[in-house]
Amino acid sequence: MPLYLLALDASSSACSAALLRQDEADTACLARFEMTPRAHTRRLLPLVDEVLAEAQIQPSQLDAVAFGRGPGSFTGLRIAAGAAQGLAFGLDRPLLGISTLEALALQAHRRYHFRHIVTALDARMGEVYIATWHCLKDVTSPMSDEAVIAPERVRLPADETDWVGVGSGFTLWDSFSTDVQLGMPQHLNDLEPRAEEMACLAARDFTAGLGQAAHLVQPVYLRNDVAWKKPA
Repeated sequence: MPLYLLALDASSSACSAALLRQDEADTACLARFEMTPRAHTRRLLPLVDEVLAEAQIQPSQLDAVAFGRGPGSFTGLRIAAGAAQGLAFGLDRPLLGISTLEALALQAHRRYHFRHIVTALDARMGEVYIATWHCLKDVTSPMSDEAVIAPERVRLPADETDWVGVGSGFTLWDSFSTDVQLGMPQHLNDLEPRAEEMACLAARDFTAGLGQAAHLVQPVYLRNDVAWKKPA
């Protein structure tokens, strides 16, 4: 039987939904993406309805639900979490929270074949949500913990080169240190997290048995985290 997994996201100025179908022979994903500042509540569930209708799938056929758990917009994260928790609870399906920063890294890797990626989202108040990743053949490996930090305090891992920055956090480019700017010859600030990559990451986690009951999966805000370090 194929796996059907629904993912949704409202962590940024964008709003998106994706339905992934996966079996032993093939993986396919239908997705909707809209730039909807201040309209997430109105547009998120209609996007979900659209992908389900296009795939001719009933909600009861879903195996799991996933959402962008953050970091990102406080309001957007709560909207996506509430919608995803409601769907998962009503369907009695497992729920998976997916890192917006990891989804952004996977998007950049797939689209541009970048391997050493710094993902950063504008956290307001002169800070960024940030993490670093090594990506190879659609596999993302964290090179640092996710954190919220002032751009001038960011330091790149010393054991890799040719970093590429992606995400809205790089609209604060002039605030990053000279060392970071020299170590990152390219940055793209127009990429937004998308549910399509979240669905792929959620399928990985679902297969690994990481799905949880709906009430156990919460947004990740990071605002109380102050250190940025490599994982042990």
